[in-house]
Amino acid sequence: MTTGLIAHRACFDHVVPPGHPECAARLNAVLTALDSEEFAELNRIEAPRASRESLLAVHDSAVVDAVLSARIEPGRFARIDADTAMSPGSAEAALRAVGAVAAAVDGVMANRFGNGFCAVRPPGHHAERARSMGFCLFNNVALGALHARQAHGLERIAVVDFDVHHGNGTQDIFFDDPNLFYASTHEFPLYPGTGSAAESGVAGNVVNAPLPPGSGSKAFRAALTLRILPALVSFSPQFLFISAGFDAHRSDPLASLQLEESDFAWATEQLCEVAAQTCGRRVVSVLEGGYDLDALARSAAAHVRALMAGAEARP
Repeated sequence: MTTGLIAHRACFDHVVPPGHPECAARLNAVLTALDSEEFAELNRIEAPRASRESLLAVHDSAVVDAVLSARIEPGRFARIDADTAMSPGSAEAALRAVGAVAAAVDGVMANRFGNGFCAVRPPGHHAERARSMGFCLFNNVALGALHARQAHGLERIAVVDFDVHHGNGTQDIFFDDPNLFYASTHEFPLYPGTGSAAESGVAGNVVNAPLPPGSGSKAFRAALTLRILPALVSFSPQFLFISAGFDAHRSDPLASLQLEESDFAWATEQLCEVAAQTCGRRVVSVLEGGYDLDALARSAAAHVRALMAGAEARP
């Protein structure tokens, strides 16, 4: 089997104000990197459009309607907060981003591909149940997790997040459900200010491994090896999601965790190995952050290369 690459051109139509780091060039960098001969075997899927009803599995109706009902003139922006803006194409982009993750889940469950990578924007892991924030409109990965539960009858779903920023939204959505597991390595202190090791969920189902600025590869790998992977194995998920942010790279302008693309490849390999032990290698990865275009392209390629190796090993 190979890896599914799920994307949609509408994700380029989420336009942000000039100078904003979460721009369409990010997605172009990723997709260009994955357009080389090395990645010719990827199963390329066009993301479907999520329905309003599917969004209500995670988000309050006020959040959903605020995004979907926004009326924005061409060339103008609607501000959600200081970091988060919408343009006329943002709602469609957000629906395709959510739809991509659901399609990836469906493809893995139907054995159409071994695992999946969703190259989408806007990102999602900061979006809480009752609030869009932090560049994020809807929580793509959390909605994918609930889709796996509702559409496929799975109960125990895990998300591991190696974006440099803590995924406060995913934690918020998962916190009180013992059958949902969220684990994160992230720089701390840093936006959004959540993610201390003391935040552990209703049943130890949240595992945070905060890292101080400048930590580097050794500390990152130790956090994953000693804290997150053992807890993930103990949880024994039926499906594993990765919130794949690449802004912990040493070249990224928004943080200073000092990782290399080899660290993202290694982390992906480790997560695929746990998935082999617990859930038949069922893995879907969703693009989150990463704001240096060259580092993002190299890191995403390293990540997908490792996913492809994991997919080939799936029976």
